[in-house]
Amino acid sequence: MMVKNLIGWQKQPNKLNIQGNLEKVISDLTKEEIEIIGSGRTDAGVHALGQVANFKTNSNIPIEKFAIAINSRIKQSIRIKKAEEVDERFHSRYNCKRKTYRYIINTSETGSAIYRNLEYNIKMKLDAEKMKEAAKYFIGEHDFSAFKSSGTSSKSSVRIIYEAKVEESDERIIIELTGNGFLYNMVRIISGTLVEVGLGKIKPDEITKIIESKNRQNAGKTLPPCGLYLVSVEYEK
Repeated sequence: MMVKNLIGWQKQPNKLNIQGNLEKVISDLTKEEIEIIGSGRTDAGVHALGQVANFKTNSNIPIEKFAIAINSRIKQSIRIKKAEEVDERFHSRYNCKRKTYRYIINTSETGSAIYRNLEYNIKMKLDAEKMKEAAKYFIGEHDFSAFKSSGTSSKSSVRIIYEAKVEESDERIIIELTGNGFLYNMVRIISGTLVEVGLGKIKPDEITKIIESKNRQNAGKTLPPCGLYLVSVEYEK
């Protein structure tokens, strides 16, 4: 599922949201009361290139026709890339094994008129090499308490980061993180911390101390949602 976010994933009364839009359209198609389960919530302003969601239906609509039917009725800011039948026990959130997020930073002085809502413009030169070096310290299993916002509902702050990459291209720095799960605003805070590294305010090898401190005050700021993308959600085959 590809989404240019509205006010976020979660269904809310009298507000444009992804879950509510999908449930209405699929309910109209199937003539059933439909409940959609997403792999995770995305906040307002965040984008998704590969969100996954599941629902149960007794409809006779062929599975290969579902994506076409939904796309013909739903807002153009939401696109269904593929529909497939899964085991009845499948749960898009609980069965998820890996997620990949991307954060895009534009470092040009002017920013971009076209992509202004699709990336974060910082207007300062960042040292991408130091950011690459710092990103490596996030890899592994850690308590990421220093990289979560208040309001996180998860009981544990321990997560595993499998990959952490930083790339520079055409006045843009792209941060990409793959893990078994992420805390509330974790990717945006890690990205904000890497910006501090790029500006020379934090040394790359200080990342370990920040992680070990478990103190949110020691990490960088939470970057805006506009630069964040849910790239992919992976399951066991």
